[in-house]
Amino acid sequence: MTFTHLDAAGHARMVDVTLKQPTVRTATARGFVRCAPEVVAALRDGTAPKGDVLAVSRIAGIQAAKATPALLPLAHVIGVHRASVDLEITEDGVEIEATVGTADRTGVEMEALTSVSVAALAIVDMVKGMDKGTFIENVRIVSKTGGKSGDWARPGEAEGVSA
Repeated sequence: MTFTHLDAAGHARMVDVTLKQPTVRTATARGFVRCAPEVVAALRDGTAPKGDVLAVSRIAGIQAAKATPALLPLAHVIGVHRASVDLEITEDGVEIEATVGTADRTGVEMEALTSVSVAALAIVDMVKGMDKGTFIENVRIVSKTGGKSGDWARPGEAEGVSA
């Protein structure tokens, strides 16, 4: 199997997608921020000292989806045509789900992963004063549609995170 991100000499390169036709593509990623019960209570009550943690996290995630090529050296600059970040407070933290869509020459898996990761980092940043043990876990792609490889869904993943 040839790794398309390497040239003949084995050096990293950005894959040429010039001749590929744009297609509608989506990707959904999820992750989890685990935190102490007092943080969960503050998130539910809206009493976190730094303000509306979930609103900041949601906006950070959307912004991150659009900034992915600036963060990942081999990611293509594509039009992010939609991005949503859904958050669900659970008994032991916050479940995050980001869905990103485009009509372009390459997929949006990296944009969805970046969105979840930055949304999670925003939560950690805003609650670290309350719980230094807060941590991020299980960031992963759960589904993608479109493109040459077609549709894919991670087996066993339930549909959707409620906002």
